[in-house]
This record gives sequence, structure tokens and C-alpha cells, in this order.
Amino acid sequence: MCANLRRASRALTQLYEDALRPLGLRATQFTVLQALSLAGEVTQGVLGQILAMDSTTLTRTLDIMERRGWIAKRRGKDRREWRIRLSKPGQAQVQRALPAWRSVQHRLHIQLGNEVWETLFNVTNQVTRKLAGEGEKSS
Repeated sequence: MCANLRRASRALTQLYEDALRPLGLRATQFTVLQALSLAGEVTQGVLGQILAMDSTTLTRTLDIMERRGWIAKRRGKDRREWRIRLSKPGQAQVQRALPAWRSVQHRLHIQLGNEVWETLFNVTNQVTRKLAGEGEKSS
């Protein structure tokens, strides 16, 4: 199961990477920008939960994005807590990237067909919901 999902993930990621590369974006960075555009300001911990992303990988990605000016970070109530939101340049980057992302989404939808598209969408969401919390418990 793990190998099959990872192989599918790599194949899908490569499509998005190719489309986003001309914009100077990685697929992971676009996913973070998109999550922040929907969630607003959140703590780094909440963002990690939303994305089912480990803290080390998320921190590394956020540091790069902060250097590029796409996100703004501020201390939360607890000095260990970071609150993160999109900056104006980050919002602009999302808007620039959306056409490329939509194009890949559309091509995939056509290529896979509606039934497979819907099934994959539902199954991957279900797997993530059921396992993301368990992965944190076993850490």
C-alpha cells in the first residue's frame, strides 16, 4: 500500500512541479500557500495538521517561503508558537499559480475520468483523515 501510494504521489507531484516550476514554485509550496489562503492565520502546528506534514519538513518549507516574502510569521501567545499567514506577495503568488494548477487539475480530471477522479479524491481524503492522527500518536 505504501509503495503504491508513494509511487502515485510522485507521479502526480511531478505533473504539478512541471506546471509550477516556471513560476518559481514547488508543489509543496503551492499547497502551503493554498492552505493558508483558505485557513487564514493559523499556528504552525495547525497548518501541519491541515497538511498532514511533519514539523521538520514544514519548518524548512516555511523558512524558504518566508525568505521569498510569501508568508508572514509572528509569535503567538506562547513564545514557542508561530502564527502564519499569507503576505500580499504570497496572495499574488497564489493568484499567478492558480491557472497552472487548474490546468493540471483539468488535464488529470479528463485523463482519469469523472468516476476515477471522484473515487481517488474520496479515498485519499478518507485515508488521510483516518491515518494522520494515528501517525502523530505513534511518534
